[in-house]
Amino acid sequence: MPAAARSDSPRPPRRRYSLALATAFGLAATSLGLWASDSAAAPAVPTPDHVVVVVFENHGYGQVMGNSGAPYINSLAAGGASLTASYAETHPSQPNYYALFSGDTQGVTDDSCVEPGFSDEANLASELMANGKTWASYNESLPAEGSTTCSSGKYRQKHNPWFGFDNVPTSTAHTFGAFPRDYATLPTVSFVVPNMCSDMHDCSVGTGDTWLKNNLKGYADWAKTHNSLLLITFDEDNRLSGNRIPTVLYGQQVKAGATSATTYNHYDVLRTLETMHGLPHAGNAANAKDITGIWNN
Repeated sequence: MPAAARSDSPRPPRRRYSLALATAFGLAATSLGLWASDSAAAPAVPTPDHVVVVVFENHGYGQVMGNSGAPYINSLAAGGASLTASYAETHPSQPNYYALFSGDTQGVTDDSCVEPGFSDEANLASELMANGKTWASYNESLPAEGSTTCSSGKYRQKHNPWFGFDNVPTSTAHTFGAFPRDYATLPTVSFVVPNMCSDMHDCSVGTGDTWLKNNLKGYADWAKTHNSLLLITFDEDNRLSGNRIPTVLYGQQVKAGATSATTYNHYDVLRTLETMHGLPHAGNAANAKDITGIWNN
């Protein structure tokens, strides 16, 4: 901006003075506008270096949150954040996984196995890879790397929506045994899907809670000091809670002990993951909202 006029400078005629004053106010307003614009442009969500999403099965909010049988998940909520009005989209399980992953149920209405690669629609993985980011899934009891089998032992394809997309390489679907021990080598975003017992579908809440602690506590502790995030959610409730589900977030950028009573759903979770990494928004995520109010920034 131009230097201020010297105090001994001749005072301009009234009209020129008024014009100068108006110009000064205009510049100030412009500066304030730019400042406001920059503030509005500030990211509503952080950009974690790594995000790990874990999806459990078929339990309502009250079955897990505040339940002494799930001490580890509740400890993560105490040290992180809990969404107290988080909802799934529908029933049964499989359409919810597609909604969470791609912003649309992709015409899936039941838990039947799908034809691998039946859809070419955009999804979280395809967006990440198209934008120079990395993606992987880690699937407990998957019989082999990249296997598109319908079921095997305690493994079920219905919990793995990435196999439904021809724009997601099957080579990015790993057994859970491939989950990195060096967490710095994790992809930008990854999903962890426990098997039918570990995910609380066939076994107890306590079983799933213990599995989470035994297998992902190391990552959770690391995420707290390495700009990373652990997000735990459920596919659907037990059909007795209006599809209200637990969703817990834990990591360095999450306010410890935060809660949000804002209503969120799977599309909002997907949108938030996309926004974190500057991605386009797939399907219904385009009309969803980012998760806010729980971050340190």
